[in-house]
Amino acid sequence: MRQPEGQPTGQGGTGNPGLDIRFAGSNPQVPAVSVRPATQPLVAYLAGDSTVCDQPAAPYTGWGQMITTAVGPGAAVANYADSGESSGSFLSNSALLPALLAKVRANDAVFIQFGHNDKQTRASAFRSNLTSMITQVRAKGGVPVLVTPPVRRLFNGNRLTPTALHINGVGVNLPAEMRAVGAAQNVPVIDLTSKSQTLVESLGPSASAQLYLRSSVDGVTDNTHFSQYGATRIGGLVLQSIREQRLPLAAYPR
Repeated sequence: MRQPEGQPTGQGGTGNPGLDIRFAGSNPQVPAVSVRPATQPLVAYLAGDSTVCDQPAAPYTGWGQMITTAVGPGAAVANYADSGESSGSFLSNSALLPALLAKVRANDAVFIQFGHNDKQTRASAFRSNLTSMITQVRAKGGVPVLVTPPVRRLFNGNRLTPTALHINGVGVNLPAEMRAVGAAQNVPVIDLTSKSQTLVESLGPSASAQLYLRSSVDGVTDNTHFSQYGATRIGGLVLQSIREQRLPLAAYPR
């Protein structure tokens, strides 16, 4: 958790102090809730954009909101993702990476996902930004993990378009650059682009709409941001990779 909860720059409101607990479903039945402080838990910090962040109101939902229920005692998730951020802007805003780094302790994990808002970022700048984040996290004793961005729902026939796969406006294949940085820096990479592509294309142009915001259900059509269902599915892909690669949170299942 983070103080306050919500987006670090205050988008959508300044957030609520303490812990936000949300009960979903048509008929939730929770007889009691108890909270007790953890003793120096492992913390997984999230650095990213609006597809990751604590969205202030439904139906918008970031996948970072939906992985917390899978994390058991002894670990916690602190979501520092923020809407509209690119790899460069996250580095430079004092409320974002600097604030996150001030909290990191030895062996804490920092999951880093960018790409959606790096629409005009050159390959060299993208690599430099990611490498800077990795270096700064390691300097604090943290464990950096790169996460390639989830796909947009933009189809050409039954296949996703290059834009959906994050080939940006200046021709940079952002997920490929992130994979290359991971290999060069010996950093684990969660290939969420590839995993989400498989999911979205398997559902097809019509059924995949349920992962994103639909006007018929949510009052808005959006092929980038997730519904609560979609964020849950995407978060599940992240958790699957954490377990497969035995990354820090894998030792704390709920």
